[in-house]
Amino acid sequence: MTDTAVSIDSDAALDRFLKLTAIPGISGQENAVALEIVRQLQAAGLPKTAIEFDDANERTPGGGEVGNLIVHLPGSGEGPTTLLTAHLDTVPVCVGSQPAVEDDEVFSTAQGTGLGADNRAGCAALLTAACELLRGDAPHPPLILCWFVQEEIGLQGSRAMDASRIGAHDRAINFDGGTVEKLTIGAIGGERMTIDVHGLASHAGVAPELGASAIVMASRAIDALYRDGWLGDVRRPEGVEGRSNVGVFQGGDATNVVTPHVHVRAEARSHDPEARTAIVRAIREAFERAAAEVTNVDGQAGRVEFESRVDYEAFRLEASHPSVQAAEAAVRAVGRQPQQTISNGGVDANWMFRHGIAAVTIGCGQRNVHTASERLFIPDYLDACRIATSLARGEFAAASS
Repeated sequence: MTDTAVSIDSDAALDRFLKLTAIPGISGQENAVALEIVRQLQAAGLPKTAIEFDDANERTPGGGEVGNLIVHLPGSGEGPTTLLTAHLDTVPVCVGSQPAVEDDEVFSTAQGTGLGADNRAGCAALLTAACELLRGDAPHPPLILCWFVQEEIGLQGSRAMDASRIGAHDRAINFDGGTVEKLTIGAIGGERMTIDVHGLASHAGVAPELGASAIVMASRAIDALYRDGWLGDVRRPEGVEGRSNVGVFQGGDATNVVTPHVHVRAEARSHDPEARTAIVRAIREAFERAAAEVTNVDGQAGRVEFESRVDYEAFRLEASHPSVQAAEAAVRAVGRQPQQTISNGGVDANWMFRHGIAAVTIGCGQRNVHTASERLFIPDYLDACRIATSLARGEFAAASS
């Protein structure tokens, strides 16, 4: 930490994280952790009227206990209005987390259980920024906080957010996983596919010739995609670049039946929407071609049901954007060198951008996320809290104006 870094109550900041990360809250079941955040905000003096939930959970595919938590702290002074965001949910391996501190790290003492620092560290950083403003008497500009639900299952909370409840702001910072100095200013776009391959059932011993195996059809399609460079790290001669994967392959009940149905789930990603569309089209055509080519003795072929859904579109902020400039200045203030990156994974900022909110994503010191060996590096987390607090106080206004 440098002399220019904002001062915070480090013990209170760590205590907030420990309390939040001990609360179960997988995607769609975030109500308990949201209520703890609300409780702490009100205990710090925030009026109930400043706190609201949107109805995003009513628009997500699986529903959920609660929508996105949105807080408005009225301004008491001049300066840029800042929006700070994080997501409430953790992955299932973190249910039952029992956080413990050892030296500069926090880990879960529950055998086989992840800590849940992704993203309770981000939640606690936002909460710390708000509590620091509420306990102080220095004037500050307006602050907006948003805790998203259901990030871990496809950015559903930010996708379904009611952006009208956020309001006008000058810069936006999203706190998620990773190191503090890494500034994610752009991210890849992703699309998921559901593919049902229908063959023709027959007795594999008595009349195999009457069947047309859905397993053979799907396997031929996947093999062709792999051989032609449409799976994995896609770098086609015509300039199409991206990522793709077949992640789920399910079918068959018995060895004496020619399999009539296979269910496949796949994904495609690219920083170029047209390239992603080309990858999806190649996958669809490969499955349809394979289904048509695999026939039974009577020439009967299979068929394919194909559905795709865009999870999130790609985005990229300019280096001169106020959010980027403010984030860089805040990172430098804690003695770190900011590093701009473009992510090959989706973040809430993807959907925020589609809603007209241009956000930079920074980490909070989470390590080995989504695993039982997850750790929180406390110095990184406390720097993230300092960054959130300094931005909330309206610092670095010249860089963001």
